[in-house]
Amino acid sequence: MGRLSTLDDWLHYQENLHSHEIDLGLERIQAVYQTLFPNGVSFQVITVAGTNGKGSTIAFIDSIYQQSNYRVAKFTSPHILQYRERFSIDGVQTSDAKICSAFEEIEQARGDISLTYFEFSTLAALIIFTHEKVDIAVLEIGLGGRLDSVNVVDSDVGVITNIDIDHVDYLGATRELIGFEKAGIMRPNIPCVCGDANPPNTIAQYAEKIGALLTFVDTPYLGAISLQGEHQKTNAAVAIAAVNQLQSVFSISQKQLAKGIENAQLLARFQIKTVGDKTLVFDVAHNPAAVQVLADTLKINEQPTLAIFSALQDKNITTMINTIAPLIDEWLLVPLKVNRAITIQDLSKKFDLSDKISVCDDMLSATHQAFNRKHIQRIVIFGSFYIVADALKIL
Repeated sequence: MGRLSTLDDWLHYQENLHSHEIDLGLERIQAVYQTLFPNGVSFQVITVAGTNGKGSTIAFIDSIYQQSNYRVAKFTSPHILQYRERFSIDGVQTSDAKICSAFEEIEQARGDISLTYFEFSTLAALIIFTHEKVDIAVLEIGLGGRLDSVNVVDSDVGVITNIDIDHVDYLGATRELIGFEKAGIMRPNIPCVCGDANPPNTIAQYAEKIGALLTFVDTPYLGAISLQGEHQKTNAAVAIAAVNQLQSVFSISQKQLAKGIENAQLLARFQIKTVGDKTLVFDVAHNPAAVQVLADTLKINEQPTLAIFSALQDKNITTMINTIAPLIDEWLLVPLKVNRAITIQDLSKKFDLSDKISVCDDMLSATHQAFNRKHIQRIVIFGSFYIVADALKIL
C-alpha cells in the first residue's frame, strides 16, 4: 500500500481491504485486539445492543456522565454527515488526525490479518479512548451482538434496548433468534439491563445459562426529557438503570441524572427544523418497528404530510410503507447511491396504486418539489441513514 495521508485515503483503503462489507465473527479482531490491548482496555465499558433505540440510549448515558467530572467517550455507528461523528469525548468529536493515527497503530498491529471497515473503526475507538485517558466508554454494537466486533471487549454493564425483526440475513427471522444474538453481549456475573417490553425468552435463558445479572426495565422515565417521542421515556429509563449499575465506581447524583436526560441531543431522531412555512422532520427509522414509532409520534399532531423516502433493499420495505401510509399524503422517492440500495423502479412497485408517488432524480430535486407543494405543512424524511444524510447536507 502507498502512503495514506488523509482520512478519506484510509477509509477508501479499508473499504477495499476485506472481501465482504459485513463479515460477522470475532476471530480476526480478537487477534489484533490482544496485540493492541494485552491486558484489556483501561476504562469502564457500557456496551449497548438492540434493534432500535441504541443511539438515543447512548445519547442519554453520555449526557448524564457529561454532567459529572468523569471523562466519558462514546462510539456509535453509522455516521450521518462525517465519519468522526463515530468517536466523541465529553461531547466533542475526535479530530481526523487522531483517527488516522489510530489507523496507523492498527495497520502496524494487524500483520496479514484482514479487517473490515467496521473492525477498523471499533479498534480505532478503543485506541483513541485509551490515549485520551477516558474514565468510561459507551460502545454501540453495530449489528447483532454475539459476533459483532464491539463484543471483543468485556463490558462492565450490558444494555439491550429492544428486539425486533431486522438484518434477517445475518441474525435470523424471529425475535427469539435475534434475541439470542443480542444476548451474546452479556458476561458472567456482570449486570445487563434490558428495556424490551416483551423480551424474547432467549434473553433470560442466555443470562441464566452464563450467570449474567439481568434486570428488565418496564417503567418509563417521568421527568423532563429532550428527545421527541413517547418511546424516549423508556430509553431514558434504560440509560438511568445502566448508569445506576456503576454507581459504586462512578457516583452520579439524582440532579446530574435529571439534567443529563434533559440535555441529551441526537441528530436525526425525530429532529425538527422549520423552514419558511414548512416543518421538516428528519428520522433515520429504517425498519418496521422504528417506522411504527415514527408514525405514532407523527400521529400526535396530524397535518398534511409529504414523505421523502428511500431504503436499502434488504429491509422489509412493504411493511415500512404500510405502517405509515395512512399519515402520508404524498411520497417523493429518491435513489440512494450505495451498493445495498433498492432501485427506484423496484421501490415504486412497493406502493399501492392509491398512493400518490413521484420519482425524483436526487435529493435536491425532491426538496424543491416538496417546498413547492403549497398545501403540505410537514415534510418527513426517513427510511435510511443515507437518505437523511443526503437531506441534512442540503437543508
